[in-house]
Amino acid sequence: MRELDLEIDRDNLMAPHTGSRPWTGWTVLFTLLGFFGLVFAANGVLVHEALSTLSGVDTDSAYQAGRQYEREVALARAQDARQWRVDAKVTPAADGARLDIVARDAAGQPLSGMDASALFERPTDRRLDREVALVEDGGGRFHGNAALAAGQWDLVIEFSRRGEQLFRSRNRVMLP
Repeated sequence: MRELDLEIDRDNLMAPHTGSRPWTGWTVLFTLLGFFGLVFAANGVLVHEALSTLSGVDTDSAYQAGRQYEREVALARAQDARQWRVDAKVTPAADGARLDIVARDAAGQPLSGMDASALFERPTDRRLDREVALVEDGGGRFHGNAALAAGQWDLVIEFSRRGEQLFRSRNRVMLP
């Protein structure tokens, strides 16, 4: 067997290392509290942003929407049988958009005496929906203005008479 010849400085063997501070119980406690405090703060910010940006609700009551399905199908068939032609034009304006609608029946005669409504729905957030107050110009022409931001919108146009819905359309429009 060979012996190793090592020199050991026995005077400094138990001397503390002076390069960094020692880890005491208080240092560990404050480090753990700081770490978990930062994690909880980040989670709180993320939860707040998630809840304030998207509502997460597509329909108020899926059960009621399912019950109304057959009624909606019957209304769509009746609307198709009428063969009305409704043309809408969305023009960007300084304060949003101008909506012009021309409505004619199957014979090409203007629809008059109808209650018309229009709604711009934001596909990503129902809280941003904007209703348009339509004014009838006569001859089946309607117009209105809405304060809208740029982007994608769903334009929902409805015509009714004495509370009975006779026409409904939904079209995606893009505002610059």
